[in-house]
Amino acid sequence: MSITFVQMSAADRDDLIEFLTTNRFPFHVHQAPGETDVRTRVDSSHFWHEDRQGYWAVRGGQRRGMVVLEDLQDGGSPLFDLRLAESQRGQGIGAEVLRALCGMVFESMPNTLRFEGQTREDNIAMRKTFLRCGFLKEAHYRMGWPTADGRHVASIAYSILREDWANGTVTRFEWDDLEP
Repeated sequence: MSITFVQMSAADRDDLIEFLTTNRFPFHVHQAPGETDVRTRVDSSHFWHEDRQGYWAVRGGQRRGMVVLEDLQDGGSPLFDLRLAESQRGQGIGAEVLRALCGMVFESMPNTLRFEGQTREDNIAMRKTFLRCGFLKEAHYRMGWPTADGRHVASIAYSILREDWANGTVTRFEWDDLEP
């Protein structure tokens, strides 16, 4: 069974509120979103407008999680937010979703040159998922991600280029191209 994506709309309001408030997301800024906050975001079309679009990630007729494509108006480099249901984690579905998401983005958005995601430095599972799916680490923002306990950890950015996705390659670059 393959992953498919079902576009979210205002009709998904109650399902989206339930999903976001009944699952914990330990590596997101808001790990346990409150119902009031989620309702406000949903009611303001946070998950579906010209610059952002949410999708249910579905396999075998069951919603496994959600993804939100962001920066759709920036011309060529959208980002994504991926949230799997707690019951789906640790089973390798993240890589399936990410591969399918790359396919959807590059096949339906012909002007997209690169596709980016970010995660916390301590989210090892997602960092490995990025690498398994052909993404390359492009940035390491030290102390760039606030945590629930007031600390900050690094935010790590990964991306995949359209040509690398199409060819099954990873174009690397020289990190230390300038000497101090």
